[in-house]
Amino acid sequence: MSSHHVKTSPDDTHRRRLQGLNGFPDQWVSAIRSRLAVRLLSGNLVNRLDPSIPETIDSRGFGSPCINAITIDVEDYFQVSAFDDYVSRDQWGSFESRVCQNTDRLLEIFAEHNTIGTFFVLGWVAERYPKLVRRIASAGHEIASHGYAHRLVYTQTAREFRDDLRRAKRVIEDACGVQVCGYRAPSYSITRRSLWALDVLLDEGYSYDASIYPIHHDRYGIPDAPRHAFQVAADRGGMWELPGSTTQLAGKNLPIGGGGYFRLLPYTWTRYGIQTVNAQEQRPVVFYLHPWEIDPDQPRLRASAISRLRHYRNLHKTEPRLRRLLSEFKFHTARSLLEREAVAAIEQMSSPSATWPVPAAPA
Repeated sequence: MSSHHVKTSPDDTHRRRLQGLNGFPDQWVSAIRSRLAVRLLSGNLVNRLDPSIPETIDSRGFGSPCINAITIDVEDYFQVSAFDDYVSRDQWGSFESRVCQNTDRLLEIFAEHNTIGTFFVLGWVAERYPKLVRRIASAGHEIASHGYAHRLVYTQTAREFRDDLRRAKRVIEDACGVQVCGYRAPSYSITRRSLWALDVLLDEGYSYDASIYPIHHDRYGIPDAPRHAFQVAADRGGMWELPGSTTQLAGKNLPIGGGGYFRLLPYTWTRYGIQTVNAQEQRPVVFYLHPWEIDPDQPRLRASAISRLRHYRNLHKTEPRLRRLLSEFKFHTARSLLEREAVAAIEQMSSPSATWPVPAAPA
């Protein structure tokens, strides 16, 4: 039995500063220190240069408009968890692949809007299309892992999960030559019954995870998890958790972070949610999307009625909505967001106090 705790703030100032940098690889630490120096020297520099830019009071914005994170789960249309009962992994190679053309289209859209994001790449995709991973990295985007075989975490043993992580990390890094520090589970499948996966991620040297969604859902979710980025501590070190984004209404967490919520619900809901979190809570949002979601011409697969509704509805609306989103809000990488979170934690000398009990990993 092991226990994870969101980090509490110790009394010693020096220890607090070190704690703020815990969980980051060495190459991130220099960037965080640079952000601290710029923050101390420039103050509200951006606002002084352009008074039309609204100031973010919270230090996570550094006196600039709130910068959110935009993330892409790079997988093909036939690899979606909703099709697991109808499409076996042995069949994947027989389907027409559309992941390269759809991801390239996203890269074009991001370039047009001067946007950099994080791409959580499926290892199976990286192994077969390494040039795609190199194109993503060459465009300046962050490369992270989406696992190898797109298996739900809570259907695996700890050993199976570790093997999947290692295989994905190896093929992704071989494809692009960039160290992988972040992970997102297929279908946000780190839930209360698979919190042991955080131990495995820590063991494998990951700096952050983005697999917990603090909502109720039939497939995933931990409704009472913290809504914003927080640190998870264990007896072997620390790691950041970057939850899927929500807004609160009548005391309930409601999803605003993208994916099916972006397609199925009116665009005004996503815009309202991001505006509310940015302006009222003064916190950034984590947005996610899949390449197949901008592809209304993808082949139709057999599945349950609810799965077909969730997967195919409003595919034709996704690209224009994405363009509108990128024109109305500012986005960058998950890494950039977490660097700002670390700076804010150091400046404020405080951190959350919630406790996360984690059951021992299954054999």
